[in-house]
Amino acid sequence: MAILTELNLYPIKSCAGVALREATLTSAGLMSEHIYDREWMVVDAHGEFMTQRNHPRMALITPSIKTDTLELRAPGMLRLEIPLGLPDPEDEKTIDVTVWDDHVTAYDCDETTAAWFSNFLGTSCRLVRFHANAKRFASTKWTDGVEAPTLFSDGFPMLVISEASLADLNGKLLAQGRAALPMNRFRPSIVVGDIAAFEEDYAESFSIGEAKLKPVKPCPRCPIPSIDQSTGEFGPDPLDILRGYRANARIDGGIAFGMNTILLEGEGQVLRVGQEVKVTLAFE
Repeated sequence: MAILTELNLYPIKSCAGVALREATLTSAGLMSEHIYDREWMVVDAHGEFMTQRNHPRMALITPSIKTDTLELRAPGMLRLEIPLGLPDPEDEKTIDVTVWDDHVTAYDCDETTAAWFSNFLGTSCRLVRFHANAKRFASTKWTDGVEAPTLFSDGFPMLVISEASLADLNGKLLAQGRAALPMNRFRPSIVVGDIAAFEEDYAESFSIGEAKLKPVKPCPRCPIPSIDQSTGEFGPDPLDILRGYRANARIDGGIAFGMNTILLEGEGQVLRVGQEVKVTLAFE
């Protein structure tokens, strides 16, 4: 019996995640305490999104969900509190930002927040929040025409990985005398246990309670899995191992690990770690 073993929320794109025991499913991804996945994002002076790919120290920015704020901590920095309430329409400051090929309007957080991020990352940058009126959707090329909203994710609202897929990779790393990697290197939203390695690749759907999720696109991996999430430093890159057996023609030979996933049914359903997951395979 497949089991839901991890739920992870990433309030700020490319910063540390928050491990949850339960989360609410929305069409835009996981949500907890009215905080959505990748609701915030760090941008440079031109409004371009920033990630660990070029700023690995972002991994060390750790959010915690409080009653009225998102609390941020980072080594050597004073604690920062981000208000959860949206700004008054008459007082809001907005900025046009870019995520890959998408251009959307975002709330511009205050100068104190901008200084905090700039000081820690060593470059001029700002924190922005997805605007309540902004719209961004996953590629309908992969969703079979379904309009699947997403906020500041790379492209899809959720990423699903099985425990066995990581165990398979770690077995190959250990066989070469290298260290095993934790799941956080791959930043999944949902982790499923008790299915075969890479079975998520062949799933038509995942049913959890009343919810139905559909994997739509293999996740092409970038250098982020080589970043130690506890130190913010680059280490040995597992992509050299994955390249030998995880190149995927569906993504032009990219190295696939995990499946980008959308919600088909179950808006507002609460997922809980330990729930049974029914996996329907595409060739059943």
